[in-house]
Amino acid sequence: MPRRACLACNRYLPRSSYTGHQWSKGVGLSRCFHCVQGFPDLPVEESDAGRYNSSSDARLSYYALRNPIAEGSFRLVAKGSYTSGPRRKQACVAKWFKAGAVFSDDYFKYDIVAVDKALEIVNRFNQLGVIDKDVKINVPCVWTFNDDCEEEWVGQKALVEPYIQNYQKFNSNTGWNNESTAWGKAMQALSHFSYHATGGFYVLCDLQGGVYQHEIVLSDPVILSRRREFGVTDLGPDGIDSFFSNHECSDFCHDYWTRPADPVQVFRPAPRTLMMNRHVPTEPSRPLDTLFWGDE
Repeated sequence: MPRRACLACNRYLPRSSYTGHQWSKGVGLSRCFHCVQGFPDLPVEESDAGRYNSSSDARLSYYALRNPIAEGSFRLVAKGSYTSGPRRKQACVAKWFKAGAVFSDDYFKYDIVAVDKALEIVNRFNQLGVIDKDVKINVPCVWTFNDDCEEEWVGQKALVEPYIQNYQKFNSNTGWNNESTAWGKAMQALSHFSYHATGGFYVLCDLQGGVYQHEIVLSDPVILSRRREFGVTDLGPDGIDSFFSNHECSDFCHDYWTRPADPVQVFRPAPRTLMMNRHVPTEPSRPLDTLFWGDE
């Protein structure tokens, strides 16, 4: 991805760190999004939007593994508790793929990468003060079931992250959204903001999680990108178009936030996550058997 130095802070940054307008000014004239908005240089620990395991191990009973609290087309989710660190005795969840499920290797890898990009976007959103709560994102780690488990689980990998209460879905990666509440509209604004803040390269979506007293905690975010950089849930430019073809700005959106011109709906909006083979082109004429509906 092309890079250039910001006129204000002189950092050498990728194109996604500039709005489309600033990038169009050319080398030596562009200011990065951080400088345009006038954000203070906050230490990482003060602006970090991550919600971490803060632990090295957890316990999931055999009953919990046999009776998941959530089940999708490809993945299972069980509830357990941390056994060490600051979160000791707090609830966690483990997520793993069913035997023979497609995409499992890619999904673990790209889930982590998508969270890293989402944290960058959410930090900017929090600093802008669009809503009166901080947005947090669960940061999963890939953990391995140890020798103390039942034999069928030993060596199996799972994503582990803190448990979220009052779980709900705000939007999906196909353009579906739930704007029946103010927080649903606020999360739609976060998705819109992500496009503007990255110069039109990315859209943060598939937003789901829980609303707490002082924060909104999200899990399993999806990044839609121009170059399909984020695995099977990244629906590429067609996904970005589908999002904006169904997005109506609310009071949470700022007038100057950019959006694509004349977006076309490509995917049928649905609450479930759509997965697509990474190697299949994104033309509307692609074979239907390359599309897979995932977890809600």
